[in-house]
Amino acid sequence: MAQIVLTNAFISVNSVVLSDRANSVTVNYEIDSVEATTFGSGGHNFVGGLQNNSCEVAFMQDFAAANVEATIYPLVGTTFVVVVKPNGATTSATNPSYTLTGTFLAAHTPVAASVGEMAMTTLSFTGGTLVKAVV
Repeated sequence: MAQIVLTNAFISVNSVVLSDRANSVTVNYEIDSVEATTFGSGGHNFVGGLQNNSCEVAFMQDFAAANVEATIYPLVGTTFVVVVKPNGATTSATNPSYTLTGTFLAAHTPVAASVGEMAMTTLSFTGGTLVKAVV
């Protein structure tokens, strides 16, 4: 099995490609475990519940038009779509596309850095439905 080093991840937030402003991305796919244990079962039993997905992206802040701040600021408190691919190339079995539809952004820190550091904003997108595409 081949290993992968992320060097050209694709990241789109609300249809705006911001890949060239990000340096970290994590997509979490989770299904809630709902206990379905009954009397006499001899142990805990679980069934799958709702998706409980999240995505975290660290962006280098940019206040230019159609860039990080202009894209992110109006999205706080709303739902939208985030798309992530390991590589900016065409979607395929070796470069799947993960689309998080209806994800929610609760908070945004527009300014965060110390003297001489890169101004960053790390965003946590929560909820929504995750779909993996390979074609």
